[in-house]
Amino acid sequence: MKVNKDGIGVDAPRGWDARIYKRVPEADGVASSHAILHAGNFALPADRGDYGSGAVDVMGSEHVFVSLVEFHPDAAQRELFSTRGLPKLTPGSFSPNKLQRTIEGQAGCQFFFNLEGRAFCLFVVLGDYGNRVALTKVANELIGQLEISPATATR
Repeated sequence: MKVNKDGIGVDAPRGWDARIYKRVPEADGVASSHAILHAGNFALPADRGDYGSGAVDVMGSEHVFVSLVEFHPDAAQRELFSTRGLPKLTPGSFSPNKLQRTIEGQAGCQFFFNLEGRAFCLFVVLGDYGNRVALTKVANELIGQLEISPATATR
């Protein structure tokens, strides 16, 4: 499944569901956003939070969820985003303590980085911490397919 929008693209492996969107401002004051990519090796529910609430609730033990959240380009110069390039995940990257909300069996990891003058947070959830070696390979297969255009090309 190939998706490309707002300077982010991914050719997701077979069996993956991938979507790119921006949150739009609502009357109740919810802010708009920059690009957000969600991908999972399962069917993503329509109603999801930026970091996967809703999606992680329906994950099975063999599933992986990836969220790539873009921040304002000025953030790329900040210390939090000082790491350059997409992170390479290892089984040691994951912990049950790195989740927004603990769900039994699951583990997560989170990285802030910059690439092509753009600032991102990569948040990944594995359905089974005990199977993190195999599931990390699955996550890296998707991450290896990400393409990010320079900031000037997206504005």
